[in-house]
Amino acid sequence: MKNIILGSVLAVAAVTSLSAHAVAQSICSGTAAGNGAQVNAGTNFVKVDFIPKCSANVLLQGNDLSSTVYLVGAASVKGKNTFKGSSVGGSVGVHTACSASPCTTGEVDTAIGAAPSS
Repeated sequence: MKNIILGSVLAVAAVTSLSAHAVAQSICSGTAAGNGAQVNAGTNFVKVDFIPKCSANVLLQGNDLSSTVYLVGAASVKGKNTFKGSSVGGSVGVHTACSASPCTTGEVDTAIGAAPSS
C-alpha cells in the first residue's frame, strides 16, 4: 500500500498543476479508485490540463506554489502515516504517523504544509 501511495504522489507531483494561488487542491478524496479532480494548467509548475487516476482509499493534495515548486501531501484512509514531498529535491517521504485510524484530510493538510518549498 505504501508503494501505491508513493507512486501516486510521485506521478501527480511530476505532472500536476493547480491554480496560480498558493492553496492546496484536493486531487484524490480517499474513496474508490478512479479519476481524481481535474487539474488545470496555469502559469506555474506544469503546463497541461489532465485528470489523474487515484488509487482506492488515497487522500492526495497538491499545491502549485511557483514555476519551480510543486508540493504534495498524501495519506491512505486505511494507513497509519501521512506523506509529504515537493519538486525541491524531488523526494517524497513519511511525514508523521496519523493520530488515529483512519488518517484525515486535516492531517494531509499538515503534511503538505511541512513539505520543503525552498
